[in-house]
Amino acid sequence: MHIRHATHPDELVKMTDEELRARFVISDLFVPGEVRAVYSHEDRMVLGGVQPRPGAAPLVLENYADLRAEFFCQRRELAVTCIGGSATVVVDGTAHALGAMDVLYVGQGSREVSFAADAEGTRLFLSSAISHATHPTKLIPATEALTTQTGEQFHANERTVRKHLHEDGAPSSQLVLGITSPHEGNVWNSMPPHTHDRRTEVYLYFGLGEGERLFHFMGTPGRTRHVVLQDGDVVISPAWSMHFGAGTSNYSFLWVMAGENQSFADMDQIAVPQI
Repeated sequence: MHIRHATHPDELVKMTDEELRARFVISDLFVPGEVRAVYSHEDRMVLGGVQPRPGAAPLVLENYADLRAEFFCQRRELAVTCIGGSATVVVDGTAHALGAMDVLYVGQGSREVSFAADAEGTRLFLSSAISHATHPTKLIPATEALTTQTGEQFHANERTVRKHLHEDGAPSSQLVLGITSPHEGNVWNSMPPHTHDRRTEVYLYFGLGEGERLFHFMGTPGRTRHVVLQDGDVVISPAWSMHFGAGTSNYSFLWVMAGENQSFADMDQIAVPQI
């Protein structure tokens, strides 16, 4: 498991492009036949990618030595999101079938988690936070996520927002998770931008064509930096940072937060001229 350290806002403006990517971008999570993980010191989140091969033996979630735990979920909760294909995730002997954009919440205390692909191109994204309470393992299909429409075509930010883990949905200790999909002809996300000093947020971009790219912006008002991402890239956004982006085509992105509270509306809005 790779380690990513926390960052002060003043460091951001001094970083080279290579240093920005090394600190905030994860580009190699999805490798056929492997489970890969990154430990971020931003709210101590663990982020992972799983790409099982159809017909192969299931891949098993490792108990990483850096956690100093008896098993991965001893003190943690975990969300498993299928971003392509279909999969069977087995938690302590119980099998759960996941299709595209379904989320499986795995509660603290779950001992054994494994992943098997039911179709070619299956990719699973893992997001985990320290848990302070035990909640039941629960599957939240895309069809049962709280779904809203926001944005407007005039600003090229019309999008569908699906909330899977949130205050009024499946209970969790820290994790708040959903998937946002800009509509065809719309490219901006999280615009106008915001921060939420009480929570770290992570974006996973997917659904981008091979020749398309995503420009993700971060930083504080008046001190903005950006990174260029492709399909399957993950970016870590510290609690103090703005986080918004635009693609060369439409796409989807998974957003997941952990921190002080779980209030989706607890944002500090930033007007566009302040960027």
